[in-house]
Amino acid sequence: MILRENRPVLLIGAGDVAPARLGAALRLAPRVVAADGGADAALAAGLMPRAVIGDFDSISAAARTRLPEEILHAIDDQETTDFEKCLARVSAPLLIGLGFIGDRLDHQMAACTALVRHAARRCVLLGAEDLMFLCPPVLSLPLGAGCRVSLFPMGTVEGESEGLRWPIGGLRLAPDGRIATSNRAEGPVRIEVNAPKLLVILPAAVLDLVVPALLGAPAAWGEA
Repeated sequence: MILRENRPVLLIGAGDVAPARLGAALRLAPRVVAADGGADAALAAGLMPRAVIGDFDSISAAARTRLPEEILHAIDDQETTDFEKCLARVSAPLLIGLGFIGDRLDHQMAACTALVRHAARRCVLLGAEDLMFLCPPVLSLPLGAGCRVSLFPMGTVEGESEGLRWPIGGLRLAPDGRIATSNRAEGPVRIEVNAPKLLVILPAAVLDLVVPALLGAPAAWGEA
């Protein structure tokens, strides 16, 4: 493990870092880690990361000269993305990832896969318009009526829900079968699922509601 923190960590990637969301993320996760070229974005925002992790194929030479050598952690592994390298090596109650969704589609899909592969990590990926995270076994969200709620299965998964306009109880969700996108909250929502396979996609504006809900959720997948 490269870094252990007892407070949420902001993980900055090399994709589009939405300035409108950066301040909101920092208020909830003031400690910063950069994924490879995310170091350039962090420095541009006036932030000094506690660690930079990746295969270092996208960090600029200028950024490297501004960073202390001891915080640079080069991982020579082409089988995993820089985001996944960070998930495997940063331990924190929660990660907020900025710069991983809303840019290149292939990178975004890889990030979805990484969330499922590292199901024990509580991580919210934040974009300009949306946020996304892996649903824990039980999740309670204090959403307002009309809030968009999309549920996308990354594998076969079943569950129960309360507070959704179209409940998921009795449905067998799968990426090549039934999905549950474009649902709506009718008020506070509770979701319970039987496998670490369901992505929850919500408006980015509800980040302040999502973070405490995930921190307060029962043990995540694989946690003791």
